Amino acid sequence: MKELLLRAVHSPVGTQAIAQLERVDAWRSQEDWLRVLTYHRVIDPAGDPTVYPRIAVTPQAFAEQMAFVAQHYRVISMQELLDYRRGSCCLPPRALLITFDDGYTDFAEHAWPTLRRHGLPVTLFVPTAFPDSGESFWWDRLYHALMVTQAQEVTSPGGVLPLGSRAERERAFTRLREQVKSLPHQEAMVLVQEICQGLGVEPPPSAILGWDALRRLAEEGVTLGAHTRTHPLMNRLSLEEARAEAVGSLRDLEREIGSALPIFAYPSGGISPEVEAMLAQEGFALAFTTYRKLNRLNLRQGPEWLRLGRINVGPRTSLTLLRAQLLLWSASLARSFA
Repeated sequence: MKELLLRAVHSPVGTQAIAQLERVDAWRSQEDWLRVLTYHRVIDPAGDPTVYPRIAVTPQAFAEQMAFVAQHYRVISMQELLDYRRGSCCLPPRALLITFDDGYTDFAEHAWPTLRRHGLPVTLFVPTAFPDSGESFWWDRLYHALMVTQAQEVTSPGGVLPLGSRAERERAFTRLREQVKSLPHQEAMVLVQEICQGLGVEPPPSAILGWDALRRLAEEGVTLGAHTRTHPLMNRLSLEEARAEAVGSLRDLEREIGSALPIFAYPSGGISPEVEAMLAQEGFALAFTTYRKLNRLNLRQGPEWLRLGRINVGPRTSLTLLRAQLLLWSASLARSFA
């Protein structure tokens, strides 16, 4: 179904239909609607086959997308959204928020220069235990190990997985990633460590921004937000562990940057009603999921401020597809693309 939808969107008829719908969309009431884009990496994986490619957008694609967004949408800052949340200002028509998760070094190298050139505000959500630690995220360590190991198979909780070809290694990573994400956090991290050690591969160099670089970005206008400390799935933790991760991340930012807004992004969409209620108790005003949706923000109806949806932009997100997902009519279509 996804492939059929992608082909339809990118066909000449689909492209023409999107252009027509954009003209119709321009006449519709856009107030109280918020679009949120989320990125992770802006890097060309073709330059390094060990870079996990499924969360990367090339610098060229990102530049094209930001040029379109700057021309056709009103990109707001996180502070403006907070002001609207508190009732002190109005949300402009065609409002759009740009966010990045995880704090990779290529944000400073490729993404931020493009955003600054267009005058676009951005929020970077940081897992605060990683800057200056020398550590890499578990998915980067696992992907790197599977791609460079000399082993021809790997033993997993689900059985032995072959590694004889690049395609088999990709499939093994997909299987292992799902197994890791199904486990409690500490158990999951032990599994990743055991697999990587068993493959006999040294971990990759850290590609995460350090605190000095993050401070410079904050001084230049980047909003930094809490993204836990160690990037666990919040619904795979006890409530007190989740509280320590969320509040600890905010306190780390306050200590290192000087101040931080009461905002949060759930790692990999790990959310539960209990975690959401905890964030409210701790004073968080906004929290962002990985649910693909456009947000209807009508204060009278009590929008889900701690469950805001975002449109993830990845390597398969062409400009045409992004244009389609930003249309109001496509709110349901957007959820079809992972």
